[in-house]
Amino acid sequence: MIGIVIPAHNEEALLGDSLAAVLAAARHPDLGGEPVEIVVVLDACTDASAEIASAYGVSCVAVEVRNVGHARRRGAEWLLARGARWLAFTDADSVVAADWLPCQLNLKTDAVCGSVTVRDWGAHSAEVRARFDAGYRDRDGHRHVHGTNFGVSRAAYLAVGGFAPLAVGEDVALAAALERAGFAIAWSAAPRVATSARLVARARGGFGDFIDGLYRVGASVVDTSAQALGSAAALAETAE
Repeated sequence: MIGIVIPAHNEEALLGDSLAAVLAAARHPDLGGEPVEIVVVLDACTDASAEIASAYGVSCVAVEVRNVGHARRRGAEWLLARGARWLAFTDADSVVAADWLPCQLNLKTDAVCGSVTVRDWGAHSAEVRARFDAGYRDRDGHRHVHGTNFGVSRAAYLAVGGFAPLAVGEDVALAAALERAGFAIAWSAAPRVATSARLVARARGGFGDFIDGLYRVGASVVDTSAQALGSAAALAETAE
């Protein structure tokens, strides 16, 4: 069985699109009929996110921590207990491609770090988009880490202890732990995910703040993993 984890905090505006996409991905013929289970981890939701998830027929787990690392970890635990052999992670503001799962699995590796595209640049200037396009490496070997486009085998995930309960950087910390343990990671542009560039970020220091930084200070795009792996690993050790 393949498992998909989607953390959500008050995502009623975008969750439906995300769930429609993962449900389509779960039916891809290249999966050969293998079961796919989807769990939405509702983290301190006070909106209609639970009702939307229920309407799409997916499973839900509720937590009250406002911590994306904890939410991803809780969803992974739920799926592993049900026998998942592969864990795929995305976000409630993101839309995965129909072939997202086979693209991860066909890489035949321990973990997959995929790149992202932006769903809608309408809230940002052409200059912000140009800065992003000029610096972001949307190609194989990119070295970006995004929790919204991440996959990992059951064995590798369990061997390194899974996601640390970090409010930000939990994805980078997990990639660092996998590299330290010698697991193979595919830094691939094949699994496609389009994510939000909304102005109000859900996680301080995450992708939303990164885009905001391009607007505010005209920053260049910084590698989202290679430079940060060491510091993220230190954060994970502190959290344990």
